[in-house]
Amino acid sequence: MAPLFDPARRRLLKTSLLASGLSAGALLSIDALAQGRTRINMQLGWITGVNQIGEVVAKRLGYYEQEGIDFLIQPGGPNIDGVAIVASGRHEVGQVSSSPSVMLAVSQGLPIKCFAVGAQKHPFTFFSLQKNPVRKPADLVGKKVGLPSTSVILLRALLAQNKIPEKDVTIVPIGADMSPLLTGQVDVVTGWLTSTTALKVLGKERVDMPLWDAGVRLYALPYYATTDTLQTKPRVIEAFLRATARGWHQVRANRDQAVELLVREYPNLKAEDERVAVDVMLDYSFGGQAATQGWGGMDPAVWKEQIDMYAQLGQFTARTPKVEDVITLDLLKATAAQRSLKA
Repeated sequence: MAPLFDPARRRLLKTSLLASGLSAGALLSIDALAQGRTRINMQLGWITGVNQIGEVVAKRLGYYEQEGIDFLIQPGGPNIDGVAIVASGRHEVGQVSSSPSVMLAVSQGLPIKCFAVGAQKHPFTFFSLQKNPVRKPADLVGKKVGLPSTSVILLRALLAQNKIPEKDVTIVPIGADMSPLLTGQVDVVTGWLTSTTALKVLGKERVDMPLWDAGVRLYALPYYATTDTLQTKPRVIEAFLRATARGWHQVRANRDQAVELLVREYPNLKAEDERVAVDVMLDYSFGGQAATQGWGGMDPAVWKEQIDMYAQLGQFTARTPKVEDVITLDLLKATAAQRSLKA
């Protein structure tokens, strides 16, 4: 999973923008192409996969084109700070793995806001084995938990939410490899339930404890743009949302075709693995708030929980943002009919 936040890099970005006398919005690169379409680059926080299958389908089937958009996905990676790129105006829209990235960036003064979410619950999960299972937070006591350094805050949040002293759990720094669980180096590893290919190694003995079910309600795959873009180009973002929602609805209606289009766009992906992953991903895309608000919906109360939790954990080094600083519901309201499950 991509690093959640790089405060030093983003402070430097903010300083550079102010020093140059430019706002992020002044650097906005939305431009009309020769064909009369508007360019939207969607900057990811990580590499492309099943999480973006709705966008790929919308692109391949011409949904963005029909909305007057020339759409491109810009992949992220371990050394790419997608939030900083969008905040600088280099790309128009962004998507990161986890909602805290947005609120932490806003707390540091970056001019961005979330306008929709791709996953109604965060798929981050604690995995153990039947012989030594962790089914509820209390089962973590006395266990060795292997996880990347960027995910330690998620474990801390879970422990705080369930009033478990941090000293009662041993943290073992590991990467994304699941094998330490199989070799007995750790009792628990972490990852996303949507990462079905990586999870195959754990087999049928796998026991899941999702972060959301353990009391830490975060969103995954939030979409965001600069406040200037949202204020001055709302119709462009509405068009983007309509086309993207249509793509995700098409994935839900025709999963085999969707996987075929995804693999055609990204030949390094394996169709059989992505076909398994898409079923899991769709549960996150269309569950929860999406059932009543349509694809992309989000609840301000969940964002308030997140902000309060991270404030209690001392994660906001500059200021604690308000919900209205972090999100806007305006674009969701304007596209409600097209995003609805009845659309």
